[in-house]
Amino acid sequence: MPAINDAKILLISTHGFEQSELEFPRDQLRAKGATLHVATLDGKSIKGWEGSDWGREAEADTRISEVNADDYDALVIPGGQINPDLLRVDEDVLELVKAFHDQGKTLAAVCHAPWVLLEAGILKGRDATSYHSIKTDVTNAGAAWKDAEVVADQGIVTSRKPDDLKAFVGKIVEEIEEGTHQRKAA
Repeated sequence: MPAINDAKILLISTHGFEQSELEFPRDQLRAKGATLHVATLDGKSIKGWEGSDWGREAEADTRISEVNADDYDALVIPGGQINPDLLRVDEDVLELVKAFHDQGKTLAAVCHAPWVLLEAGILKGRDATSYHSIKTDVTNAGAAWKDAEVVADQGIVTSRKPDDLKAFVGKIVEEIEEGTHQRKAA
């Protein structure tokens, strides 16, 4: 059970992430002492989406295909519409999500990012939340959708929207500090 200041966290994203949904967890988890790396599809900086236009860039530390779940305690996926829609069709992303899941590590997805968890096949039979517009996707994939700011089910943390980010980060910390979670392989 790592304390948050000893935890190593991976955040995966690509262009079109919701600005606050990458920056707030990244900055808050680092402020709490965690080591946090940002991995992108090509290992290069990515551009966020804020309001109705492109936002700021986020620097990348590495490429998603070059990271190993063995090296981290948790995986965080920011939302927005564009980012998770692009991530959920990438085989390296799906294999990485399944590896975190199968090792019982904390997985966290906010807004539309539960799409990635659905595509990896790890939400069936679990409680989850998401942005309201993908509620049907979540329920059709076999999850029990809850209208709550944050939902955790065996170390899988989901959240609805930017207004819920403080609760989202708090639950990520709590789940990491609980240690690994016993789950069936994806």
